[in-house]
Amino acid sequence: MSITHKRLHAIVRGKVQGVSFRYYTLLRAHEIGVTGWVQNLPDRSVEVVAEGEALLLEELLAFLHRGPLAARVTAVEVEWFTATGDFTDFVIH
Repeated sequence: MSITHKRLHAIVRGKVQGVSFRYYTLLRAHEIGVTGWVQNLPDRSVEVVAEGEALLLEELLAFLHRGPLAARVTAVEVEWFTATGDFTDFVIH
């Protein structure tokens, strides 16, 4: 694993459930080639954990700030960690 590999942990808030946010996050993650997962949380936010090249994760983060057309993102809480290599794909939980 390269030193430029990172782990992104994000909580996306706003109108992000019921608008296919997880599905479009999955598509974007597959397009850019990062691994990890996305899931809805009980408080109506969406949680994302992703690993990959730092520049690719920045692309995913840019998507998380806007989401799909029907979404209204009001905040994205972000934490960065060292990648662990735990994932082989990107999935919806």
